[in-house]
Amino acid sequence: MKRVSFSVIGIVMWTCLIAPVAVTAGRTADNASPIYGVTIPPGYRQWAMVAPSHELGLHELRVILGNPQAMDAYEKGALPYPDGTILAKLAWKQVPLVEGHEIVPDAFVPGPTTTVQFMVKNSKRYAVTGGWGFGRFIDGKPVDKAQHETCFSCHAAHAKGHDYVFTRYAP
Repeated sequence: MKRVSFSVIGIVMWTCLIAPVAVTAGRTADNASPIYGVTIPPGYRQWAMVAPSHELGLHELRVILGNPQAMDAYEKGALPYPDGTILAKLAWKQVPLVEGHEIVPDAFVPGPTTTVQFMVKNSKRYAVTGGWGFGRFIDGKPVDKAQHETCFSCHAAHAKGHDYVFTRYAP
C-alpha cells in the first residue's frame, strides 16, 4: 500500500510541477508569430501613443503605441531605434458616427478590430530583417506565415531611411 501511495504522490507531484510547464510552453508557441516568434506583449494597451493613422484603402482607423524605449527614441529623434523598442499598431474598421438615429456627416469612429501588429527591435535576433521582428494578430492569434513574409519587404521598400519604421511621432 505504501508503494501505491508513493506512486500516487509521485504522479501528483509530476502533474503539479511539470504539466504546467508543458502547457505554458505550448501556449507560447501557439501564440507566437511565424518566422519571428513575436508574441503580444502584456500591458501594451497602456503604452503611450506615437501617432494616429488612417488607411483609406482599407477603411481603417489606426493608432500606433510605443513602449518606453520607443517613446524615448521618438522624443530624442534617435535613429536607429535601440534594442528593446516595441511598436504596436491597433487597427479598426472605420464606421460612421451615429448620434441618436442620425449619421454625423464625415465623422468616423472605430468599429470592429481588424488587427494588432507589433514591431520588436532586436538587432542580433533579427539581423536579416534590419533588426526588426514582426507580429500580426487577429483575435489574439497570429496570422499565417504568408502574411508575415510580406512585413519586412514592405518596410524595406518604403521606410528604410527611417530604420524601417513608417510612423513619425505626433507630439
